[in-house]
Amino acid sequence: MVDFTMAHLSGTDRSQLLLVPEAVDDDVGPGNPVGFIEAFVNELDLARAGFGRVDAKATGRPGYDPADLLKLDIYGYLNGVRSRRRLEAQAHRTIEVIWLLRHLKPDFKTIAEFCRHNRGAFTGVFREFVIVCRQLDLFGKQLLAVDGRRIKAVNNKDRNFTRSSLAKFMAKFMAKFMVEADEKLAAYMKRLDAGDAEEVRAGSGGTGGGDGKLAEKIAAPKAKSERHQGMLDELERSGEDQVWLTDPDSRAMARMTKVGVGYNIQLAVDVKHKLIVEQEVSNQVLDMEPSAGHGTRCWTWNQVLDMGLLAPTAKAAMDVLEVERIEAVADRGYFKIEDIEACEQTGITAYVPKPVRGPAARQGFFTKERFADDPDQDVYVCPGGASLKPLYKSKVRDNAKLDYCNRAACAGCALKTRCTANAYGRVWRLENEAVLDRMAARLAARPDILDRRRESLEHPFGTIKQWMNQGAFLMRRLDNLRGEFSLTALAYNISRAITLVGVPSLIVAVSA
Repeated sequence: MVDFTMAHLSGTDRSQLLLVPEAVDDDVGPGNPVGFIEAFVNELDLARAGFGRVDAKATGRPGYDPADLLKLDIYGYLNGVRSRRRLEAQAHRTIEVIWLLRHLKPDFKTIAEFCRHNRGAFTGVFREFVIVCRQLDLFGKQLLAVDGRRIKAVNNKDRNFTRSSLAKFMAKFMAKFMVEADEKLAAYMKRLDAGDAEEVRAGSGGTGGGDGKLAEKIAAPKAKSERHQGMLDELERSGEDQVWLTDPDSRAMARMTKVGVGYNIQLAVDVKHKLIVEQEVSNQVLDMEPSAGHGTRCWTWNQVLDMGLLAPTAKAAMDVLEVERIEAVADRGYFKIEDIEACEQTGITAYVPKPVRGPAARQGFFTKERFADDPDQDVYVCPGGASLKPLYKSKVRDNAKLDYCNRAACAGCALKTRCTANAYGRVWRLENEAVLDRMAARLAARPDILDRRRESLEHPFGTIKQWMNQGAFLMRRLDNLRGEFSLTALAYNISRAITLVGVPSLIVAVSA
């Protein structure tokens, strides 16, 4: 009888000698991304990009070619491997890396030193690939979606101190310290008076300890207070508002974000294929007054915000795309009249919704939107039907500000309690506020543009944070992080372009 029992597949005997050894090239097909990494880096002018040690020295021990280390870094970020130690392990066991580096096995220190010495050159590499995408017509060059995200720094929030937190600590500490010191000293003196001095000096009796222990208990918190006072004095000398003990360039984020201390990442994304055109890491802290509103008081923020970053981010993207005019849409966090005016002056048509903020909104009074503007008569009509005329002129930063009010109408108005807590209400308007009026008209004509912004930006940010697992930086200091995130944005664009046109087409593009 014939036995038809099937057997499992069995591999080759590991000790079997092969007369014709296999080539590593056989394990890397033409559609493998490492093939594009090889072609892309080989076509780069590394010396012009700013990489060091491109030319080998005539003497001394031979070093690694910067091109090989750059290929390893791009491969790592493309595959979610950012740790230098893990990259070292990949060079020993991953066939793609073995093929890419031709059996070279740099250690993690070499990889880390390469990144540290060439941190400024990675931004140029990112832009070189943007040019490749532009040549492949992957950019629409019509609409940019701009947004920012907070990414955690290597600095715990407990190692971040603000001027106010230090002042509160010192006031609270001094009050508590003085009370505790007086209590311990009184208890010590009481034991001495009771004839307990011998036991106290021996440290065997009572609850307060001896002379030395009492001095130690007082000295430890005193040293802590001196450290905090030193940081407070340094802030006074430098004029800064915060001190960061681990990463001096990191900044405290706004309370509504989950990131305690970190950096602000700015992206300009072309909506056609959701490719990143421009990226920047910022730690800019803004002290801003409201650009337009209703009320008599102004307020300030001291946080890492997006305001003021729309025009420079979109302008940098325009330069890379080589266009003279483009549209840019952002969320209400970018609403700042000077920034929007700068967009108009540089050929950027901005779409930014107006936020509801200011003293009136916080206190539950009528906001400026409830006051009808009549530009022909140069008046505002309040919810009570009274006309408010411009009576006072002042300056907000570099802009002239007109205050519209009607004291007589406010005196007998039934809606006054819903309008203001002052003797009379007022609405103010900036001299160049027509910029905002034009933008409001554009938004009203294209209400769907905000949805396009959200759809275009969630893809890169979601990919970077989830698939690439970059919810926090690995390095410290702003210059290092700019290089680190340039590799992240480059890896995202490469992955996206491979999906759109494939590896062979990308190789042809960079080799042309």
